[in-house]
Amino acid sequence: MTFKTYGNKENPSLLLIPGLGVSYEIFLPLIGLLQDKFHIIAVGIDGFLLGEESRFTSVDDQASQAINYAKKQFDGHLDVAYGLSLGGKILSRMLERNEIVIDHAIMDAAPLLPLPKWLVGPLRYYQSFNVWTCYHWTGFWRFVFHSHYFDVLLDECKKVWPYGKGKAVRDGYKDVYTNKLESIYGADIHFWYGTKEALVAKPQVDYLLTLHPDTHVEVFKGMNHGQLLADYPEEVARRIISTTNV
Repeated sequence: MTFKTYGNKENPSLLLIPGLGVSYEIFLPLIGLLQDKFHIIAVGIDGFLLGEESRFTSVDDQASQAINYAKKQFDGHLDVAYGLSLGGKILSRMLERNEIVIDHAIMDAAPLLPLPKWLVGPLRYYQSFNVWTCYHWTGFWRFVFHSHYFDVLLDECKKVWPYGKGKAVRDGYKDVYTNKLESIYGADIHFWYGTKEALVAKPQVDYLLTLHPDTHVEVFKGMNHGQLLADYPEEVARRIISTTNV
């Protein structure tokens, strides 16, 4: 795991954790909007590091590395943490372990529940093929799966694919969907998702509310997985600032 820092160390800390198949650079537009107000730490997840071959270990290991970094660099206290998809899963595990204090935690479409065991294998290979096609880019794939913000995710997938390839995707997908969030701790927890991903995201929310009834849930009309960050980083920035009153 790598940690890229931006902004003034005297400002409130903001940890950014990306999703599966992409690097920390997916946050660069958001970082440009927030680095004057926050000390930003953008995480590189093992298996999806730029310019460095690596393998994905586990959600728990990635959470451990982020926790240890926060303990060493911030005395075990983060003002804000935002995790996208797999990053949200890692963030949920950090909150579950309750070893550091995170004042404000935002999980954007985090997968908190396991899939049926029979489904995990086929879907992780499907997801690997999905990311493979992002790297190799075929007209057929674009025809079947095209969306108006696909090119942004395509560019991010192409950056990291050569360094972890399909194994990183398959290992990450398997670990994410075979582990269940059992408990969660935090004074201010948020869960975001878009209406176009509600079929998958809504069960995660319903379950999260049984563990933490005070969770702030925000649903974004017309948005798909990762789309708010990809298309509207200024809105994500505004909400992070509003959440923390910076």
